[in-house]
Amino acid sequence: MNFKEQNDNARAFFKKDFTPVKNLLNAVRNALVNGGNIDFDFKSLGDIINFSPEISFMYISLFEEGNNMIRFGSKRQTLEETLNRIVAMLKKNKNFHAFHISDSKKCRILFEYVTNRRELPFDKIHSKKFNSLRFEIGIDGIEINDSERSYYFMPTDAIVESHMGYRSALNSVLKKTPIGKATNRISERIKLFGEQKGWKFYLFNTRAFVTYTDECIPLYRANVMYNNFDFDILLNQFKRSADWLIKNMQADGRFLYYYDCCSDSTKDHEHPSRPEHDRYYNDLRHCGGAITLIRAYSLTGDKKYIEAAKRALDFTVTTAKEHIVDGKKAYHAYYNQKSKLGGSAMALVAMMQYRRVTGDKTYDDYIKGFTRHILSRMTPEGEFLGYYIHPSYNNGEPLLNMSDKERMETFSFYYPGEALLGLGLFANHFKDDEELKNLVVEKTRVAMDWIVDERPKRYSHLFTALPSDAWLMQSIEEWADYPGFVKQNHLNFVYNDAKEMMKRMYKRDDSPYIDYEGGMYYEYGDHYYPDGARCEGLIASYYLADKMGEKELAAQILEACKKAAVCQFHLFNCERANFSHKAPSKSLDSIRFKATRQWVRVDSIQHVACFFIRLYWTSHEMLIKDV
Repeated sequence: MNFKEQNDNARAFFKKDFTPVKNLLNAVRNALVNGGNIDFDFKSLGDIINFSPEISFMYISLFEEGNNMIRFGSKRQTLEETLNRIVAMLKKNKNFHAFHISDSKKCRILFEYVTNRRELPFDKIHSKKFNSLRFEIGIDGIEINDSERSYYFMPTDAIVESHMGYRSALNSVLKKTPIGKATNRISERIKLFGEQKGWKFYLFNTRAFVTYTDECIPLYRANVMYNNFDFDILLNQFKRSADWLIKNMQADGRFLYYYDCCSDSTKDHEHPSRPEHDRYYNDLRHCGGAITLIRAYSLTGDKKYIEAAKRALDFTVTTAKEHIVDGKKAYHAYYNQKSKLGGSAMALVAMMQYRRVTGDKTYDDYIKGFTRHILSRMTPEGEFLGYYIHPSYNNGEPLLNMSDKERMETFSFYYPGEALLGLGLFANHFKDDEELKNLVVEKTRVAMDWIVDERPKRYSHLFTALPSDAWLMQSIEEWADYPGFVKQNHLNFVYNDAKEMMKRMYKRDDSPYIDYEGGMYYEYGDHYYPDGARCEGLIASYYLADKMGEKELAAQILEACKKAAVCQFHLFNCERANFSHKAPSKSLDSIRFKATRQWVRVDSIQHVACFFIRLYWTSHEMLIKDV
């Protein structure tokens, strides 16, 4: 079966009438509430559930905010026997009475059953090629049989337990076996598994349904399915994610930097040792949150967004440290004992966006100060220096005379694009300091040519097959508004990166998974990237191509953006999709990093939301570039 036929069949399933399954789950709920066997006409299911007593292991799981999930799995000779066994055992669970089973708005029921199974060598499984040995997270489950019993990792466990790959899924099921008690090390568990005699390993697939109030939702990759692009969905997710940022702002203007929906924790996986009262925070990503709110205000005119953005900018002001550049006052952003070029650049971008949409000149002193600092961190040939202060260099003092080794070790791939975007906004929209504006234009001409022409030579090792410098793409789009600035080599950079992004984007039928379309990859066969960050660059390339009269290219990019947006719709934690979260009321309206990993960070919201709102404006005759 080719991918097209396989995907057509998968899509056809989701077009079925699932009323019989809804009725079945209502009957399951009634049996859980009232006791006794399930009162249901099983023949009414038709061919929606193809039960096979040899393979159709089934789980029913109960989810409710404030409670840990409870579940039971079974496999009997008939579907009716299997479900009655599960219901009886769920009622014996010591935590069963903590659930409000009769309230379908509180207690959600997940029903999942195995549809096919194949025995495979566990040590040959991979996630790089589309073949029979591939493990696809959220699609494939794992069964390990030790000759006495079977242990399962269900496909929906990818979201329930927040897994992202084969190794973590395999460890999840091995923990349930006797091996799990022998060692806590994943590598040792896998080694012990390989030494077992008579144990069998299977991959399998399932069908899964979850209740939502009076609905029954068929799941794909343990998630709700979005089949088509829709501007209303785009707008709804943008607004609600911006609201989530506000809802989770702290008193000092910071955002909730990180949230793990699976554990209801703010412990950052990259900084797990930080105590709860002093979680890690990042000044660059903070500014990204502020920019999201400014865009929300541009769209709606609702003052709650701009008031929250101003609180965020007031926090950024607290990171600003004064110094003197060429006899004039300058500011650099200093946070976490570092002064990064990107920190000052993102502060400038956020403050200029705020000034542009409000006319408020509150931050003008800082805008000019950050601008002077950024210009001071440029070499005569046009290279931006990544750090002004770094605790590992020069005893944490300003890096005024960097060696070539220090310069290359502290170079950032992304900070220069952020700096050029901030400088572009200043040149185009700050009209109160002509002398400084002229200096910005003069020095940026040199910097733009360097980054487009020389960076690929000097820092070739930082470039990847899938282009990633969306900030530079946005900066060139911004500078295209300055008369006579952009050159063909600048345009070529943006267009070539956009074309390569589109080339490395899964198409409708070139993978076996129907939610891959619009996701990106480094190499064909990679697990897909629903990549909001890169798409900010992609939508910028659309606006640039449209502005420059490249209508055919603009149309191609716009179509690709819509495909990418559908892929990213699946990252949104809506009421229908966040059933497995420990605190669904907290995760509601946030946007995750990945398809199955349940981590949310301020920039996972910013990148997707800002891509969405710029894509939304393409539906209007008057394209509003400020958004």
